[in-house]
Order: sequence, then C-alpha cells, then structure tokens
Amino acid sequence: MTGAADEAQFVTLCLESEVFAVPVDFVREIIDYRTFFRIPEGPDYLLGLIDVRGRGTPVIDLRLKLGLPKVAPTPATRIMVMDVPLADRILSLGLVADRVQEVTSFSGSQIEGAPDVGVAWRSDYIAGVVRRDQGFVILLDLPTLLTVDEAVLESSAKAAA
Repeated sequence: MTGAADEAQFVTLCLESEVFAVPVDFVREIIDYRTFFRIPEGPDYLLGLIDVRGRGTPVIDLRLKLGLPKVAPTPATRIMVMDVPLADRILSLGLVADRVQEVTSFSGSQIEGAPDVGVAWRSDYIAGVVRRDQGFVILLDLPTLLTVDEAVLESSAKAAA
C-alpha cells in the first residue's frame, strides 16, 4: 500500500469535459470570473490584467493556451490565481478555467507518463496522467506550459502597476 508521504495534492479543473490538475501549492486563490483590462497586441490567450489585492495580475485563457476553442464565460467560470515557481522567480498570473472541481490527492504510483501517440505533438507541458473511473486527469507542468511569453507579460504588468 502506498504511504501518505508519497501523495501530492492537486486542484482539478475542467475545460469542457476534460479534467486537468495543477499542484495545490501553486494556487494562491480561486476567484469568480471578472472583467479585465485588455493589453494591446498581446497573444490571443492573454485576456488582460485584473486587480488581485492591489496587484496587476495577467490573466490567461487556459483553453486558448492549450489550443481549444474560445467559449463565453458561464457562472461556473473561475480564475485560478497562481504563483508558479520558475528557475529565477515566482510567476504570478490568473488561469481561466470553465470550472474548478476539487482538491484531491494522487499517489506517485497513480501517475503515468504522458502517452506516446506515435506522432509529433507538444506534450512537454504534461507532467503525467492519472486514470480514474470517470476518465483521465492530465497533470499540467505549469513552469513548462507557461513559457517566456508569460514571463514578459508579468514584467509588463509590474511596470503598469
């Protein structure tokens, strides 16, 4: 039997019917969807800036970042305010999710590697996959998913604040 020390906690979120998870340690807070200040000439997945406790925070549409189609926000849409450790600093930003589901634990033995589909596709942002009765949960490697583009955007947000 796997011990509790081998477990890590994750926050699960949904984009359509797909379930993703991020380490709970990265999640500062989860807030209701709100309007934002648009940043001219930003990438399409950058929605803009919101004020989070007096700090300008860039907001990214996770659907667009992952290549999914844009949808209108619903009452269940949330912004996960994240503090993601990068090599040289902490990147603070908001990720928009269709809905946030739960906080759950996964043991190391439950986590499988990213699947090999036999063709070239960008899977470097997948930290692992967990099989559950309801389907799969994709564990996101946020430092890899959130590339230099977001680091530049955070610098712009600090300058604007």
